Amino acid sequence: MTTVQETAAVRYGIWVACPAAGAAAGWGLGLAAGWITTLGWFPFQGVFELVTDIPQPWRTLASLAVGAAAGFVFALFWASEMMAVEVTPARVTLRRDDKTFDFARDEVGAAFADGKHLVLLSRDGAELAREKSDLSSARLEQAFTGQGYRWHAADPFAHEFRMWVEHAPELPADVNALFTARRKAIAKYENEEAAELAREIRKRGVAVRDEKKRQYYRCER
Repeated sequence: MTTVQETAAVRYGIWVACPAAGAAAGWGLGLAAGWITTLGWFPFQGVFELVTDIPQPWRTLASLAVGAAAGFVFALFWASEMMAVEVTPARVTLRRDDKTFDFARDEVGAAFADGKHLVLLSRDGAELAREKSDLSSARLEQAFTGQGYRWHAADPFAHEFRMWVEHAPELPADVNALFTARRKAIAKYENEEAAELAREIRKRGVAVRDEKKRQYYRCER
């Protein structure tokens, strides 16, 4: 079995580095609060005025605590976005946060990296999965080829994708409705919602990819 995941330094280091960076930023903003209140154009003036009203040393302690909490939240988000890929001669398993996507060897025809996404194709070319990943494409290629899977340098079906428009005539109404909902999720930066909607679209035989907030699709059946 070959497992590809972020290094231990990244997986564990974020729980120290992110709160520490947040605390430092909070401390800096606390020091600068008085000066910021003199800048009429700066947003959130009310917040900084409240900060300047807090006596020392509580102002510094509060700035550090709020910054560290913000850093911890960022670390939680970062950890939830990390993906681990397990490749064996019998199956491929993708794990992210509380989600697991498992595919038997005879389901997977090939794999490739498309930007920051790992894509698995079935034997007939349909997309089984397209999951965001910051993992090195070289490491992923090594893991798949090392276990006997086919790896593409690029998407072999890239030329078949078409930009989605409202009520695309070749798509069923339910698929168009999912694309519409997904467009709204993308506009609101609701990344997990957009990813889940893409999985629903994929179940209906349509592959989805994004470029600069535009959605592209290819019909697989």
